[in-house]
Amino acid sequence: MPSLFDPITLGAVEAPNRIIMAPLTRGRADRDAVPTDIMVEYYTQRASAGLIISEATGISREGLGWPFAPGLWTDAQVAAWKPVTDSVHAAGGRIVAQLWHMGRQGHSSVYETQPVSSSATATEGQAHTFEGKQDFEVARPLETNEIPRLLADYELATKNALAAGFDGVQIHAANGYLIDQFLRDNANFRTDEYGGGIENRVRLLREVAERVISVAGADRVSVRLSPNGDSQGVDDSNPEALFTAAAKALSDLGIAFLELREPGPDGTFGKTDVPKLSPAIRKVFKGVLIVNSDYTTVEEAQAALDSGNADAITFGRTFIANPDLPERLRTGAPLAKDDAKTWYSQGPEGYIDYPALETANA
Repeated sequence: MPSLFDPITLGAVEAPNRIIMAPLTRGRADRDAVPTDIMVEYYTQRASAGLIISEATGISREGLGWPFAPGLWTDAQVAAWKPVTDSVHAAGGRIVAQLWHMGRQGHSSVYETQPVSSSATATEGQAHTFEGKQDFEVARPLETNEIPRLLADYELATKNALAAGFDGVQIHAANGYLIDQFLRDNANFRTDEYGGGIENRVRLLREVAERVISVAGADRVSVRLSPNGDSQGVDDSNPEALFTAAAKALSDLGIAFLELREPGPDGTFGKTDVPKLSPAIRKVFKGVLIVNSDYTTVEEAQAALDSGNADAITFGRTFIANPDLPERLRTGAPLAKDDAKTWYSQGPEGYIDYPALETANA
């Protein structure tokens, strides 16, 4: 079995190790979703990851409902991302952009329009907004004739990601966001060709992937799914059948890799007793399979590789406080702890002030 520190080919990207940086929402862009200068240093500090998957990045104003998250739909956003990718590459790193449409998981005060979803539903709880938390709203269902516009938004964001210097893109189809809202039968009550049976509910995911591939090429496209839960109230009556079908469709398209977020009973963001579906998905997905959720030690990650159910591991929170995580894992050095209070603040604290190992030792 491969080691966590062995190189791996991820489509068009040659990664020097199998320690992948998971997408981490950090809220350091401005109100127009334009990346800011400190984001250059943040990503460059973490360039030793086998691959960086960027924080979730909006494909349109309609799709970005998180305050101070970045976007990829304007020229200003593209121009501000370019120093980030240039600096990561200069440091020897690789980075792809995660493309995000939040669907019902945002608020109209941020979207500047009513949230959209597969159906007229609402998430329980409260959304983050520029003015603090506010109750989630009932989304309006996307009309069938709006789907081409949505696909065009994914196409533009992909073109912009490549223009900004990203090595590829990841389609965010997990965690209860728009594509996940189309996939799962407790959120999708449509009666058109995007609702009903599994084949119809997978249709939007497949069409988005096809459109993004038409721009970037399959070897620069990946997808994130969360098959066993942690989807912010978005669930399904038969997740194994649904997600093996989705994975098979993506395998047939030849994407660079598929990433699975698989929380357990003690998950940081959501807890679930639903068994992990990576073993079933491994049987139908023929490409590189990457798993994620609360991995913090070499032993845990290596065990996942040794099981044969994963080819690489995405690490999330541990990359916040440990910018040189691969070296710390390789040497067995202690891991620093992050501060949740600074996850989404706008300043450098808890963002670019976590020292690398040699600085901490000094």
